[in-house]
Amino acid sequence: MNTEKVMARRLTAGEVSELGLQDEIFVSAEMNGLPLDCYAPAFLMKPGKNFEGGSFTARTIFGEEIHVLPDNVEERGIWVADKTGEEIELLQSAGVLLNLALFVPSGNKESLKSLYSSARDAFGAGIVQRWSEEVVAVPDVKVDLFEEPTRGRKNTSSQNRDRRALDIYPTRVRFMEPSDGWRFIVEPHKEIVDETPTI
Repeated sequence: MNTEKVMARRLTAGEVSELGLQDEIFVSAEMNGLPLDCYAPAFLMKPGKNFEGGSFTARTIFGEEIHVLPDNVEERGIWVADKTGEEIELLQSAGVLLNLALFVPSGNKESLKSLYSSARDAFGAGIVQRWSEEVVAVPDVKVDLFEEPTRGRKNTSSQNRDRRALDIYPTRVRFMEPSDGWRFIVEPHKEIVDETPTI
């Protein structure tokens, strides 16, 4: 386990309530029930002033959601960097996990081998411990993607929807997420005809 010693001080619930989403904090580094005797960099899930009952929720840079009662002496609390504070152990990142959806035009097994080989050449053999791949043929059909409010009128007209993407493959749509409060509408691609009169 790779850790770094940093100087930090523990915050009270009142001090945490003054923090925003951009303020870096340190919380317990435990993950998936695995107890780790150190801390992890994190950020609050919503501004501190919006929390009620003294309980705060933070997300670590490793993707773990931690619920903290800062004033509870039995918990590790919430800390911030402070040169005049005390020394704590901060868990370091081993790297970045990329969850990618790649479309390889005219791709096949040979092109995938070339892709993996290039990645190892660029970052070293340790870049890939296990590739989880799904190789599917992409139909040569393109769609247009729109969004509309989920609680709109039943007969929603095209005026109440937003264009999200035009002329994309339906396979890509699986990896996209609609905006909050909106849903996707997928339609066969239609060429845009510019009917603007010219002089």
